Amino acid sequence: MRRAGKQSDGTEVGVKNESAPAPARSANVRVGPAGWSYADWSGYAYPSRKPKGFHEATYLAEFFDTIEINTSFYNPIQPDHAKLWVERVSENRNFVFTAKMWQKFTHDPSPSDGDEKQVRAGFDVLREAGKLGAVLLQFPFSFHRTNETTTYLEGVLRRFADYPLVVEVRHATWNVLEVFELLRERGVGFCNIDQPVIGRSIAPSAELTGPVGYVRLHGRRYDTWFNDEAMVPSFERYNYLYSEEELRPWAMRTASIAEAAKDVFVITNNHYQAKGVVNALQLISMLKESKVKVPEPLRIQYPELEKIASERPKEPRLF
Repeated sequence: MRRAGKQSDGTEVGVKNESAPAPARSANVRVGPAGWSYADWSGYAYPSRKPKGFHEATYLAEFFDTIEINTSFYNPIQPDHAKLWVERVSENRNFVFTAKMWQKFTHDPSPSDGDEKQVRAGFDVLREAGKLGAVLLQFPFSFHRTNETTTYLEGVLRRFADYPLVVEVRHATWNVLEVFELLRERGVGFCNIDQPVIGRSIAPSAELTGPVGYVRLHGRRYDTWFNDEAMVPSFERYNYLYSEEELRPWAMRTASIAEAAKDVFVITNNHYQAKGVVNALQLISMLKESKVKVPEPLRIQYPELEKIASERPKEPRLF
């Protein structure tokens, strides 16, 4: 499996330095945003006036082959909701969801059997429909590697071993060979993340430890990442738009991961005002080396998308 890390002088290894990636051919690479239900996306990703019957997931599935379900982090997915979502994206045959594990299993040390039953009820609907590409176990920065936490992680991996699991850890104590070997033994993916690298925060990587490769981009808001002050809105943590220069190394890492993976998911979590939608489209364009379909409201709000848009604007512009 491919790996990227840092040498003793801090230089990153394992990632090529060309200006553009070669198209990934061996894996099915899907790029998309984290979530779809954001009020601030109206007039950005979505039309300000939504037509009758409009559903956000259906709309996004016109442009993306995946969305990461993030509501499942706060509460288990209701089976009837899962059935509805499967129907909503049915027009895109290549579309599959990924979903975050309920926080009771990543932030609570004592989840119950009843909690597991609730989680499985929704996940199983997606899996049976062939629409569950990965289940993401997102652990917090405070989850440092110790004998106790490693044992807990192993228990969760055993508990949900029948799902395509991916582990996201944010503290650098997990960036050791023993952890990657543990994940490989169990066929579990490692989530490569972009986050503000502060203190012992885990740095960018191109790890592949299972059949599913995974990348998540959180933005680089150094000033708000660990800020819990009540006066700072929570969305500011994800209020960040990557430049093309910042995205290109991640396109390279994704192409590298795709050389050995079965499936690769790239999720943009910098969701405020649909900035993650912008960056997801740019990444798709880089990986495919072609222009892409762009939502009309988004190209108005972010003119930089014009150069990668495959279709002409629906309305003539004055500039």
